[in-house]
Amino acid sequence: MKSFVNYAPDSDFSIHNIPFGVAVFDQEYIACCTRIGDIVVDLATLYDYGYFDEVEGINENVFEAYTLNEFIELGKPVTNAVRVKLQELLSDDSKLANDEKTKEDCFFDLDKVKMMMPVHVPNYTDFYSSIEHATNVGKMFRDPATALLPNWKHLPVGYHGRASSIVVSGTEIIRPKGQTKAPDMDLPTFGPSKQLDFELEMAFIVNKNTEMGDSISTQEAEDTIFGMVLFNDWSARDIQSWEYVPLGPFLGKNFGSSVSPWVVTLEALEPFRTESPVQEPAVLDYLKFSGNKNFDINLQVYLQPEKNTECLISESNYKYMYWNMAQQLAHHTVNGCNVEVGDMYASGTISGEDPKSFGSMLELTWRGQNPLKLNDGQERKFIEDHDTVIMRGYAEKDGIRVGFGEVTGTILPAK
Repeated sequence: MKSFVNYAPDSDFSIHNIPFGVAVFDQEYIACCTRIGDIVVDLATLYDYGYFDEVEGINENVFEAYTLNEFIELGKPVTNAVRVKLQELLSDDSKLANDEKTKEDCFFDLDKVKMMMPVHVPNYTDFYSSIEHATNVGKMFRDPATALLPNWKHLPVGYHGRASSIVVSGTEIIRPKGQTKAPDMDLPTFGPSKQLDFELEMAFIVNKNTEMGDSISTQEAEDTIFGMVLFNDWSARDIQSWEYVPLGPFLGKNFGSSVSPWVVTLEALEPFRTESPVQEPAVLDYLKFSGNKNFDINLQVYLQPEKNTECLISESNYKYMYWNMAQQLAHHTVNGCNVEVGDMYASGTISGEDPKSFGSMLELTWRGQNPLKLNDGQERKFIEDHDTVIMRGYAEKDGIRVGFGEVTGTILPAK
């Protein structure tokens, strides 16, 4: 495929991608959109001009909305047809290529729009599915010989997080305050977190509502997953380490999570499927799956101090995940837990075996023992005020590139 829209060869948003998002256009109206190169396409106006008339299943302008939820809920037969239609329309020999009036009204330069949260998130779950990350954390906080807890290789560990504090890329994050307890102190103290961290994650978004008592099998899971985003699960390590026993994360996590604005569909990621790591011991039947369920997605983390250049501090890959999305969703619902359109399920920190692939400051500096040296000579044990964390992700194979753009967040001082 070749598009009449010009874009750089290394653009994340090639005609092979066609992601979905929500934008503010002309600083006055909000609509669902897609992106090719650095052009954002207003889908609501494109619908009004009749370009989706041939797509079965769309009986009203679902793109004239503040979120993608209504569109996503139409299901894969419709959303896939819309994506294929957009690829056809954006091809160099299409009707749209010569429709100057529609292009003038529907095409916007990226710097002329403001991206919003792509979906309303009713519920949010964070998994803990990278064996390298779980092992690293276990070594730090427990006996290295028993770094993984007994259940870890038998089920995708997870917890229910806070949906209301998930924000779109570019939103500033205020340093959280809470209780912490130093190892040499008898009692905790209160104040701003001194060990603020990022977690390199990805998240998937579901496209249907289920009833309580229903479950989703590993075979059915991908029909329920609309697409994926980059996800930064900000973490206050000192607050977390004091509070998490016995019930897990709370204030150390719920103050903010950042997501990329573009939802990349599973269909766009199809060429980048890859094998999952071998799971030993064998999993229970409801967690068994067939086919390639992992995806080869390159991930990068940059740290940028205030008024300075960004510094690459981590290079990882989504293919390292021990538990895949199908298994995560199957386990999440096997007890009859119902899901809702727009629910977001984060992967947990994505780390590889190489120390350069670790997905958090906790691991990269080994709990602050080995500070990172940045481009300008500054050092970091954890994230400081006015630091910006930038995460990028893309998949590339056989001349096809599909990416997520980036998710960024800047830390402001505690209030």
